[in-house]
Amino acid sequence: MRKGKYNIAPKSQRTLKGVTYMSKLEMRYRKHLDLLTKAKGNDKVLSIKEQVPFPIIINGITCFKYLLDFEVQYPDRVEYVDCKGMKTAIYSLKKKCVQAYYNIKIKEVYDKDF
Repeated sequence: MRKGKYNIAPKSQRTLKGVTYMSKLEMRYRKHLDLLTKAKGNDKVLSIKEQVPFPIIINGITCFKYLLDFEVQYPDRVEYVDCKGMKTAIYSLKKKCVQAYYNIKIKEVYDKDF
């Protein structure tokens, strides 16, 4: 079996509860969020949205659509999270555009983070 450009694991290794994630890291982060739904206080996750689209529209033209891995609602904040195994130049540019356009901060999660 030939590996893809970004060495993505087989679907069987990145599937959780019938949902196939883009990476094993993304799947592991979802498991982490599921645990936080049972937490108490400000660390308790109230809701999770996955693959949230953020279109960048300039002068009526959609330049691109950024798909955010997770939008997580806590009692006192909302976190916008992207799971990164490999940081590309185009990703960095799109992230900056989305943060400026929507006035949000995107948190990057890496393998070493948990």
